[in-house]
Amino acid sequence: MPRLPKPDFSLRRFRRQLASVDALPQLCLLGLAAGIVTGGLMVAFRLTLDLGGILFMPGGDSEDFELLSPEIRALLPLLAVAVIGIGLWRQPAAARKMGVAHVIERLTYHQGRFPFRNWLNQFWVGVVTVLGGLSAGREGPAIHLGAAAASGIGEKFRLPHNSLRVLVACGTAAGISASFNTPIAGVIFAMEVVMMEYTIAGFMPVILASTMGAVIAQLVYGSEPAFQVPSVSLGSLSNLPWIVVSALFIGLLAGGFVHLAQGNQRLAGWPVWFKLSLVGLATATIAWWYPEVQGIGYDSLALSLNGELALDVLIALMIAKLILSALTIACGIPIGIIGPVLVSGAAAGALCGLFGGWIWPAMAADPSLYAMLGMAAMLGAVLQAPLAALMALLELTHNPNIILPGMLAVVISGLTARQLHCQGFYISMIQQGVHPLQQPLMQALSRVSVPAVMERRLICTQRMVALDEAKALLEGKPSWIVILRSNDDKPTLALKAADLARALLDHTLEPHAYGRLDLLEVPGVRLDMAPIHAEATLTEALARLDKDAVNALYVADWQAPKAQRISGIITRDAIEHYYRDTL
Repeated sequence: MPRLPKPDFSLRRFRRQLASVDALPQLCLLGLAAGIVTGGLMVAFRLTLDLGGILFMPGGDSEDFELLSPEIRALLPLLAVAVIGIGLWRQPAAARKMGVAHVIERLTYHQGRFPFRNWLNQFWVGVVTVLGGLSAGREGPAIHLGAAAASGIGEKFRLPHNSLRVLVACGTAAGISASFNTPIAGVIFAMEVVMMEYTIAGFMPVILASTMGAVIAQLVYGSEPAFQVPSVSLGSLSNLPWIVVSALFIGLLAGGFVHLAQGNQRLAGWPVWFKLSLVGLATATIAWWYPEVQGIGYDSLALSLNGELALDVLIALMIAKLILSALTIACGIPIGIIGPVLVSGAAAGALCGLFGGWIWPAMAADPSLYAMLGMAAMLGAVLQAPLAALMALLELTHNPNIILPGMLAVVISGLTARQLHCQGFYISMIQQGVHPLQQPLMQALSRVSVPAVMERRLICTQRMVALDEAKALLEGKPSWIVILRSNDDKPTLALKAADLARALLDHTLEPHAYGRLDLLEVPGVRLDMAPIHAEATLTEALARLDKDAVNALYVADWQAPKAQRISGIITRDAIEHYYRDTL
């Protein structure tokens, strides 16, 4: 009785399976691992912030700036910018890139690989900006830390670059999920803001990662929602016109915030010490009277949602916190903006609700409803991510009745900000115009690695071969014959095996000295080839073909530091056929 073949669980086979566009089971396995790693990392980051609050804050909470004396809370931002300046500005400019914009940049131009120095900088800078009283959130650091850690799994095991893309999305979703206890919003944010695409192969592993991130965080912090909010409803449909007006106003605020944050280009020539001092002094001045603008502001956000903040504090959160956050970014300090945007949006919404109640007290809805809508409208307009904003609204409030007016508010505010030429905060920070991740061709080719398309039936040989050796080359019925050159300055060539077979049958080849044949004299088309790594995606392969002006690449598979094996050939025609016939 014939034996069944043993199952192959080798890492090499796992890599080969991941290269394909339909490697869903393998990607889901990676999603689980990424969610566990990111969830644990986010718990460690949050515990670090909690420890800082216990050590330095009178109430033991990292948000308790209100309990500090005016002198201390004004001094904190100055100390924070001094520490950041000393720690960062002696490093190369590339090492100072952090946050979500850095994640999108690495995903777009570096195949999802992250420098370790930036990762370390992100951790301590994230802690210093929040505990130091700058207007900063923890979500930007969480996304960078999670995405880089998840991508590190793929780099450790030398997985194909198409799987690194999915791992980056998994780390992003798990980071958001573990920060807010919002697993659905984490998934939508990863796909809408970072990946900029929706695919089944992308959704399933990202869902698993987001779920695991939330589970790990809930084991430590419990399953309660991030904020305790009152149960409110729209009530009369007569509130809808005022919701539209409020959303228009919030969209204008969002557009102004994005344009102000882009001032780093205008401030590029200013001395670093001056920009840091400007941020520190501005934050210290406002914090002297309104400490609510400092830190993330989640305590103020909870009070806004419950209608417990005074009118002047709401104005300070709506205007001052938004301006401080934009100024901090424009001066080059890497901070998370999601928390401050939520706080300012809730304050703006609450003010609109109070004003609406003053105009029409008989029919106006509760200001808490407008605060919730303002939170989602501001987030959706700044990020140009309406679905992520709506999912965040649903999971943070646990109130499905608010989704209908929320949809209206998010769309109106998003359209308003877009009319002010805001393409989304993170995209605006790294590029103007259409981003490569928004191009369907680049998205499709990035999902597949070269091993899924390359021709594996090949044989390598030297240029000069004996007649018997030439015939032996064809015994394995290869498609291509790779002609290795005598030195690296000469390009590696590929010859169709059918051309050699035809020449041997027609006896058109004449042996040179010592009875050897020159394969460069075989009638047929020979392709100059450039190398590409087996982990590369089809996007990288197409870029390499264009850069080197060749029509084929040989796939170099490095088994050892100095041992290269050519495992396949990929041509431009093969990529075009794969895209047209398969994708």
